[in-house]
Amino acid sequence: MKYAARIEYDGREFCGWQRQKHSPSVQENVEKALSSVANHPIEIVCAGRTDAGVHGVGQIVHFDSDAERTIRSWVMGGNANLSKSISIVWLRPVSDKFHARFSALSRRYRYVICNRDVRPSFLAWRTTWEYRPLDVVLMQQAAQHLVGEHDFSSYRAVACQAKSPIRTVHRVEVSRQNEMVFIDIEANAFLHHMVRNIAGVLMAIGCGEQQSRWAGEVLAHKDRRMGGVTAHPSGLYFMGVKYPDEFEIPRVENSSLVW
Repeated sequence: MKYAARIEYDGREFCGWQRQKHSPSVQENVEKALSSVANHPIEIVCAGRTDAGVHGVGQIVHFDSDAERTIRSWVMGGNANLSKSISIVWLRPVSDKFHARFSALSRRYRYVICNRDVRPSFLAWRTTWEYRPLDVVLMQQAAQHLVGEHDFSSYRAVACQAKSPIRTVHRVEVSRQNEMVFIDIEANAFLHHMVRNIAGVLMAIGCGEQQSRWAGEVLAHKDRRMGGVTAHPSGLYFMGVKYPDEFEIPRVENSSLVW
């Protein structure tokens, strides 16, 4: 039987999603928890790997198991064995054709900025702090240079291992809610550090360091050295994944957990 599950996590305790020998990862924790329920080793595949310190609201995974367990047993038993920073939100059987990564049509991220004079306290590891006033209108204008299919070499990490830098950004929306500024991005897929590098460029434009056209100029260079600072991981959230309707995977709307 193949199962899909939605995983939610606070990334600050982990070295990222992917299993690592030297540090605790989200993948390792979830696999151990599900293996305890199944009474056999479980390996999971995720929709998109996240870096150290990055959070997940709508991470989707799949795994196979021949263990006979109820859905409630999988969810409640899995959560009982998980770190308090990780939760299995739901789990359901899916078609053998479903693949958490390769079946995805698009993925969504949200970048959250606390924009005020004084640094935040309890939001310190869940947002990025920017003390300079950000012009959301300019940031939104700049972001539109990135919509469409482009070579995002200037916006990916130098160590990015993706075979191609071509990605299609479906939408970028910059908005404000009181002291919080949000950058919402949906694309077919993302490169390593792509969202954080986009956030860094938009923040530089928003605070007046650069003009709005700079976002497009950076894109045109196709050279990471021409880009801005990589924004801190604490403000980044993996929000959700869109799949073909045939798989009946619930779509995650903007969660109250991330305003």
